[in-house]
Amino acid sequence: MHHSKGNDAPLGCMATQPCLIYNFFRQLFAQVTNPPIDPICKSNVMLLECYVGAKGNLHALEESQAGQLVLPSPILSVKGFEALQHFRNVKPIWSSKIIDITFEKLAGVSGYSSLLQQICDVASDAVKDHARIIILSDPAVRPEPVAVPALAATGAVHHHLIATKECSKVALIVETGKAREVHHLCVLLGYGTDGIFPYLEMEAILKIPREGLVKASLSENDLTENYCQATDNGILKVMSKMEILTLQGYKCTQIFEVLGLHKTVVDWCFLGMASRIQVLPPGLPKSGEYHWPDGSEAHINDLVDIANLQEAIQSKNQLAYDTYSQRSRQLLFKACLNLTTAPFSLSLSKKLSLGLSCALAIAMNQLGGKSNTGEGGKDPSRSQIMPNGDTMRSAIKLVASGQFGVTSNYLSDSANMAQGAKTGEGGELPGHKVSESIAKTRHSTPGVGLISLPPHHEIYSIEDLKQLIYDLKCTDPRARVLVKLVSEVGVGIVASGVAKAKADYILISGHDGGTVASRWTGIKYAGLPWELGLAETHQTLVHNNLRGRVCLQTNGQIRTGRDVAIATMLGAKEFGFATTPLIAMGCIMMRRCHQSVSISATEYNVQLYVLPKSLCSLV
Repeated sequence: MHHSKGNDAPLGCMATQPCLIYNFFRQLFAQVTNPPIDPICKSNVMLLECYVGAKGNLHALEESQAGQLVLPSPILSVKGFEALQHFRNVKPIWSSKIIDITFEKLAGVSGYSSLLQQICDVASDAVKDHARIIILSDPAVRPEPVAVPALAATGAVHHHLIATKECSKVALIVETGKAREVHHLCVLLGYGTDGIFPYLEMEAILKIPREGLVKASLSENDLTENYCQATDNGILKVMSKMEILTLQGYKCTQIFEVLGLHKTVVDWCFLGMASRIQVLPPGLPKSGEYHWPDGSEAHINDLVDIANLQEAIQSKNQLAYDTYSQRSRQLLFKACLNLTTAPFSLSLSKKLSLGLSCALAIAMNQLGGKSNTGEGGKDPSRSQIMPNGDTMRSAIKLVASGQFGVTSNYLSDSANMAQGAKTGEGGELPGHKVSESIAKTRHSTPGVGLISLPPHHEIYSIEDLKQLIYDLKCTDPRARVLVKLVSEVGVGIVASGVAKAKADYILISGHDGGTVASRWTGIKYAGLPWELGLAETHQTLVHNNLRGRVCLQTNGQIRTGRDVAIATMLGAKEFGFATTPLIAMGCIMMRRCHQSVSISATEYNVQLYVLPKSLCSLV
């Protein structure tokens, strides 16, 4: 599933509404040092089939040491889960132990802690009793008994069995109703789960044909298979971003960063995880994670903020801009940072009526800033000087994995190497959106879809990146090359390698990005706030005496002068804006670009209002 305009809902640790524990885990991904994999092109070598159960003794060449079960997928259907539960009827040695992970609500936090310890003890006893399968189950949840999150129970049991050297003797299965998204399932797998039975999802699927909710004549088996296949594809996509080919290589890897859980929980259930932020979350009504219904989870770009920004720009209303600025900072990570402000002003007021991309390019050229072409090349006519002296030439040329429209003339300016709004996602421009003008600019055929692969096939190491930067500069020795990295733990080390590869700029992008090409799993759960990545990158470059070699840039929901000031103090010298200028030009954030927009956004007729002097204060 794809989405438009990125993710403007708060992180789990900043949410005003209660959320699941999975929202506190951010996916890690490969960038520069090793590329992601295209799960579609490499489907013949990617595998979700996995052996579970006691691993036996490698030195004992006996038949009894080779008894394991093969699960074709980690997602279990109703029949698959029942078969696993009763497999002991066929093979008595495969006994199972069901552990209830619910407790009485009145027991409070102490009941929560004691239950976790009890679950671990029962799991150890089950292994000693020669159980081959342990099932952590929460279906006993009712108004009074509440469940320990399946992820916390799984992590605690997994690390407990590792400590007691019993982890290889048993298969760990989770029966839960709360794991309903691909990210939830991936986190469970990353912390030791061998198989997952999402019973609430399965019950909903079985309900569809009974109530006639689907027009097609699909059986329960067909619907279940469709769900499992879609979920499997999502898991493969997440695995591919870390260049992992098999589920066996993904399980128990813990390739996530915890953002907002208390250190006590991390040390008990998720030992060894990177966790730099601790926040105590609130408690639960209506979600609103993906769309903005009134009264649910607040979104940064809600109707009030959009109206305030557009009113401020079009009517030069200082009060509307102040309201917009104040509301914006309440939901972002940077709201945790306090600073002293100083005034700053800019004298410019002009109204343009041009295509969106052209309007932005002209405005940035007048301001002395830089605009980015985005992936897809640039119309040569935009490099010409207009009669009034303006130019639509974008200073930054993007070289993404598809390299559409990349020519020697195109590369005669600053170059930006990146993999799109979400590293490792790739993307596709459907054929019906490839018009004559787009095809001409991208040097392709009208009506034919254009695919950008997840990896840059020229880059498999820092040395490859250095060679590509050298090749780009051979096109124009004056050109400056920018390499985009997404904020994650360890990005500072990668940035040091990029600096040694002789890049001129390094862009640290936040987790909020996302375009039509990005999936929900990547938009919602990949990457970290740019504040963390920027601070780490700046300090790592300083520590390695590399800070003077590169200019640091950052972007990701930078909306006001206050945001720019914070980025400056964390080490950035240049700053990028994306969604906010679109809203300023009239975008009402319908979030349906991937469904209803039939032509390129650059062909829209829009009006750009440059901020007048009175509105260009620093905060």
